[in-house]
Amino acid sequence: MKNDKYNKIRIVMVNTTEPGNIGAAARAMKNMALTRLYLVNPSNYPSATATARASGADDVLFNAKVCETLEEALDGVSLVIGAPITKLTPSRASSRVSQTFALKSTSSAPLALAVAVAEG
Repeated sequence: MKNDKYNKIRIVMVNTTEPGNIGAAARAMKNMALTRLYLVNPSNYPSATATARASGADDVLFNAKVCETLEEALDGVSLVIGAPITKLTPSRASSRVSQTFALKSTSSAPLALAVAVAEG
């Protein structure tokens, strides 16, 4: 029986350069019953490396939405929780997100966890 309890949660990965990280994220998502993966401007996807690292979460990869902008990936969400992996302080990262997206208090809209990736 499919668990739809978390179907409103969206995981957003931004500017990924290592496809193995995408596959590993898909695998972790599947382990937590999350299925909605959004990729913003990935540099090397789709990839056999991502599929290999997904290890049983091929369905999450197959259904991933590839977007050109963060705005596109977050369209329609009511709450964004950002986890930037950059040299931004948490307050600067929060400020950037809040300047770009106004929070709405609609409980039926999806939620998103956006991860800005700085790999290398």
